[in-house]
Amino acid sequence: MTREYSQEPEWYAIKVFFNKVFMLEAILDGMGQESYLAVEKVQLKGQEHIAAARRVASGEADSSLVKEGPVIFQRKPLVSSLIFVKATESEILKIDATLKENQTSSKPMGFIYKNADYSAFAKIPASQMQMFKLITTSGSGLLFFSEEGLTRYKEGSRVRVVSGPLKGTEGYIKRIRRDRRLLVCIEGIIAVASSYIPPADLETVEE
Repeated sequence: MTREYSQEPEWYAIKVFFNKVFMLEAILDGMGQESYLAVEKVQLKGQEHIAAARRVASGEADSSLVKEGPVIFQRKPLVSSLIFVKATESEILKIDATLKENQTSSKPMGFIYKNADYSAFAKIPASQMQMFKLITTSGSGLLFFSEEGLTRYKEGSRVRVVSGPLKGTEGYIKRIRRDRRLLVCIEGIIAVASSYIPPADLETVEE
């Protein structure tokens, strides 16, 4: 019996090897897949700007370089080798095959995170993805944690940000490195803590 795949797109996380996150971003774009890569943009100056301008002009630059008028920025991943993709169940199987086809030293380009019992690829709730996007585009001072490094920060008061650049974001308020920070999690994959948030910008959310 042929399995029917859901045509409802979901978010998935991909761990990318060999510093090829921008290459995979380009591949996903070529496949028509929506993706999200958390980056910071650093303006290039001096000799770095000149070298980047030559690469852009020659068509050799990848998507890590962004030209805005005369200014060139370097996009740097906030989380090393992690990219998210929105895909249907049949599309994520094609992406998995693409990762295996693009090998280096007999290893795939990366892997798609699976759920706790490894029975299927892990679908990320839209709400978690939305909060992650909000916080990773909010500015500097962010801290990132793996699932292992998150253990001592899991308990806390659930809050909603009611003003400022993170307005609408929900998470847990934590004191990390002596600052009150908002902690947002993508369960089983990663968590990110904001820079300091004033108590006046927060309201408690009932569990």
